[in-house]
Amino acid sequence: MDFACIATPRMADISEDARNAFDRIQDADSIVIDPHKHGLQPYGCGCVLFRDPNVGRFYKHDSPYTYFSSKELHLGEISLECSRPGATAVALWATQKLLPLESNGEFANGLKRCREAALEFHRRLSSDKRFWAGFSPELDIVIFAPRSASLSESSALSKKIFEVAARRNLHLAVAELPAKFFQVIPENVKEERTSLTCLRSVLMKPEHREWVPQIWEILSQSANEVLGR
Repeated sequence: MDFACIATPRMADISEDARNAFDRIQDADSIVIDPHKHGLQPYGCGCVLFRDPNVGRFYKHDSPYTYFSSKELHLGEISLECSRPGATAVALWATQKLLPLESNGEFANGLKRCREAALEFHRRLSSDKRFWAGFSPELDIVIFAPRSASLSESSALSKKIFEVAARRNLHLAVAELPAKFFQVIPENVKEERTSLTCLRSVLMKPEHREWVPQIWEILSQSANEVLGR
């Protein structure tokens, strides 16, 4: 679970599917909380929470000079990273003091603007005949690929658009996802492979809401150059 997903207690703006998933969190065997990026923290600040603490025995490791004070499992014995610096926890605490997780607060409203940017970008992709758009974004990640007669050709075009857009200072990411993620792909498209190399854009800054027209213009120019239009 991305940290951003728990940042708005009401979560009035998320999709129905995402809302239903959150309503079942109490039934999960494990939850990953990741304050990276939206939580404004570095990679190391995250954790895995297990419903059953006995799962820790599968991660247990022995050390000849530590952890003799108790027979109970110690975090140092079962943490995936062994010992971890306390500075990351303090950094997260300080950040939340400045930007608390409250509805309609500064942090929550920033996330809302990110999602608005992603939804607008997804809307443009969905209505453009040059692209296949993935599922509607739950937060700010948008997945798309250039239309083509085959998945292999579309994958190759994605890589070319990635390179051309980068030269124009639009830095996307390339992702390899199951082709079924794109429900809009017509049946007559040749599926010689089960996955599709596609493009991934993360509109994770509130300012991206105002930048969508500029982002779209650069993407459009890059796509036209690759597709020969």
